[in-house]
Amino acid sequence: MGYPAGLHILERAGTAPGTPTVVLVHGSLDRAESFRRVMRRLPEMDIVAYDRRGYQASRRAGVVGLRGHIADLVDILTEVRARGATTLAAVGHSVGGDVVIGAALAAPHLCDSVGAFEPPMPWLGFRRTRPGDERPRDWSPLAEDPAEEVERFFSRMVSPSAWKRLSDEGRAGRRADGPALVNDLLGLRGDPPFDVMDLTVPALFGRGGPASEPHHRDGVAWLSTHVPGAATYEIGGAQHGAHLSQPDHFAAFVRAVVERAGTG
Repeated sequence: MGYPAGLHILERAGTAPGTPTVVLVHGSLDRAESFRRVMRRLPEMDIVAYDRRGYQASRRAGVVGLRGHIADLVDILTEVRARGATTLAAVGHSVGGDVVIGAALAAPHLCDSVGAFEPPMPWLGFRRTRPGDERPRDWSPLAEDPAEEVERFFSRMVSPSAWKRLSDEGRAGRRADGPALVNDLLGLRGDPPFDVMDLTVPALFGRGGPASEPHHRDGVAWLSTHVPGAATYEIGGAQHGAHLSQPDHFAAFVRAVVERAGTG
């Protein structure tokens, strides 16, 4: 069958045959390369990461919504299984976590366990608020220009100063991911794409510490309480981008996900 056409796949073999395999799925305005430091801390595992459709080296594959990303991951997991993976886990960061949960719901036989770090599921009622807000605000309109939306999103999630520190080439590369980012954001504003309560694959939901956004932390607490058999893994000193700021601890989170394989 092979991997989906047009997707940039990053593979790294473990130190011994027959080791667990993990597929890593990045979030919005991100890429497979952001997991490099995490991968170096998991030498005992076979790792597969990829640029989601529309991002970075997978831009030529076109832009899809959440359902399209879920279908891609199902195809990737199917190929990894066909190549002989015995223990197979999928771990996603942010929207990548939504993709992982969606794939586990669509094809539960493919994954032995799944992990999602602060997956945004606003349809459950957890959305960003500002101090003094009694309830989440209405969705702000997206910028007409996807490139402008990239700058707004990056500045909000990282910082305005970090955007200014990017090189001209770095900013251009991010702006080119604008159409994929907009599709990610639109996918969070519609009807629920799935019912997470139907998840039967052993799951671990990760979150950052008190410095992370309350809607992320509260969402993970709800998921760990309501999804049958799920649990919480907290990285106390981390915010949302834990795979970048705390690669040692994020690697430990991945290990914990793999350890849940077969727990039922």
